[in-house]
Amino acid sequence: MLLVAGLVFSILVLPTLVVWGFGHEESRQEILRRQEAIHLEPEPAEPVVAVYLSEEKRIVHVPLERYVRGVVAAEMPVEFALEALKAQAIASRTYIVQRMIQGDFSDVPEGAMVTDTPQHQAYLTEAALKARWGLAYEKNMEKLTKAVAQTRGQVLTYGGKPIYAAFFSTSNGYTENAEEYWQGGGLPYLKSVPSPWDAHSPKFRAQVEVPVDEFLAKLSLDPSVTATADGKPWIEVVAKTAGHRVKEVRVGDERLSGRQVREALGLNSTDFTVEVKGDVLVFTTTGYGHGVGMSQYGADGLAKEGKTAVEILQHYYRGVELADYRQWIKKTDKT
Repeated sequence: MLLVAGLVFSILVLPTLVVWGFGHEESRQEILRRQEAIHLEPEPAEPVVAVYLSEEKRIVHVPLERYVRGVVAAEMPVEFALEALKAQAIASRTYIVQRMIQGDFSDVPEGAMVTDTPQHQAYLTEAALKARWGLAYEKNMEKLTKAVAQTRGQVLTYGGKPIYAAFFSTSNGYTENAEEYWQGGGLPYLKSVPSPWDAHSPKFRAQVEVPVDEFLAKLSLDPSVTATADGKPWIEVVAKTAGHRVKEVRVGDERLSGRQVREALGLNSTDFTVEVKGDVLVFTTTGYGHGVGMSQYGADGLAKEGKTAVEILQHYYRGVELADYRQWIKKTDKT
């Protein structure tokens, strides 16, 4: 009887213990693998970025590739396709490298190179990401680390120099010529291109109501501009850009740029229509952001069609090539 019981124990229980034991070991190995996958070890000569954390009012020094990962995490949804995240990593790396080469940090607190805000590039620390993602932290960081590691060192160049790699959230179906949004001469690689993939963005269209009094105050306009004559509306769009956005708005006898109106009212885009409804103006916007450079939702759409990061970038930045940033900048003194 004891022999039979022993055999039963051996047959039924021991395999369970063995399976549990190996499963436990595999789990431990998986944990170690994930930790390694998200570490992103700095290279010996990797430069360091001095980032001003605006809410904490302090500067942190971050190895360049880890900084890029923190920017991608802040600027692009982690759910996006890997090739879109890789495109964002290259664009964000290009932005900071070009800024470091220029060496003008007069717009940030002393000792910093950039802030963690969209004034430059949004950036999130690892601690902030742990708080945001919770249990999904390791999985998300592994994906972001892959996007950064697979593009390590790569920047976009035009004419042999790193470009100004502007990017934004969502287009209206087209990107904008740089010179039609920012003052100054245009940049040959920042030209209007079609971007039909953005229609799936949750930010593609929005509507906001602005009281007429508020509109006039924010744009420093006299109330007399609302007087109408000859049946003409007192406010109307009178010119569009190559990117199908508002170039000029007539308000009475005054002329305003689409950018002026957008920034004064905090509109999502310079592609807007406006309708007068009593003492309220109804603005309907298409797209989100300034519209210049790479559309992030467009990049994700292209990636889901099978395009590579390089193909995505060469669609939005015309005539660019890839190069290694290490030919321009070296390791800084900070570690």
